[in-house]
Amino acid sequence: MKAKTALATAASAVACLAATLAGPAHAEDKQMTIAMITHAQPGDTFWDIIRKGANAAAEKDHVKLIYLADPTAAKEAQLISNVVQQHVDGIALTLAFPDAMAKNVKEAQDAGIPIVGFNAGGDDWKKAGLLMYVGQDENIAGQAVGEQLNKEGAKSVVCVDQQQGAVQLEERCDGIKATFKGKFEILYVTGYDMPTVKSRVQAKLQQDTAIDYIVTLGAPFAPTVLDAITASGNSVKLGTFDLTPQAVGLIKSGKLQWAIDQQPFVEGYLAVDLLWLNKINGDTVGGGGPVLTGPAFVNKSNVDEVEKFAKAGTR
Repeated sequence: MKAKTALATAASAVACLAATLAGPAHAEDKQMTIAMITHAQPGDTFWDIIRKGANAAAEKDHVKLIYLADPTAAKEAQLISNVVQQHVDGIALTLAFPDAMAKNVKEAQDAGIPIVGFNAGGDDWKKAGLLMYVGQDENIAGQAVGEQLNKEGAKSVVCVDQQQGAVQLEERCDGIKATFKGKFEILYVTGYDMPTVKSRVQAKLQQDTAIDYIVTLGAPFAPTVLDAITASGNSVKLGTFDLTPQAVGLIKSGKLQWAIDQQPFVEGYLAVDLLWLNKINGDTVGGGGPVLTGPAFVNKSNVDEVEKFAKAGTR
């Protein structure tokens, strides 16, 4: 009974503290505003999941969330300056183009705005002076893919890169190259122009019939690449980074071997929540290292467990 009483007292104290920190602001208090800036390309549903996570955190923390995105280096950098002028209380950003964004990041820091990186920039966030970073280590994820390809006996692999120059995609390819023992090649495609993606992949497969495995760096490309594989008439396996409901279906049907899940809902959620914690309690999380959300393989052995969450739009 004493143990139960002590536990109840402790739980009550934690609840009171949470209410103090997270409760609705008084009428005279200014609502905290957090900006989220990404390099999302239109039509990529991956970012819908990140945004859903960010919105969930913003609602829980009672903060206003501004979401902005542009897939080009110069324009993503300019978005940072735009929100600095709006005097936001914090910025969560994808450091996809570190060199192009460095000046704008410093502008925000000079204005006293805390910045948390997420999703892209895992090798550059410390150098840029960001407070914290949330995401998967893309190079380690790539190495895991290379080892998986070796395990499956792949001999000639093509990696389809949809955004040349984006550091997180380069890190994935570098990781694969570091551990894969066969022939490895990168095929650059033009963003989300799917007819062009299909024709380029099909042409590559018809040109080089030794290719036995393709890895896409984004799940929305997997169905298009499958079409290209069918049209080429070659027997080629396919794996992908990231996860979508459609990718889940392709894994269940055996058309897609696996997907690397970095849990984008968690990335979006934590990027906002960590800024909130820093503002209201001075917290930094990670002990000087990244807060890792992946990688994890989703394949036929565990896809049924993930499917319900994918259908809900959170995986």
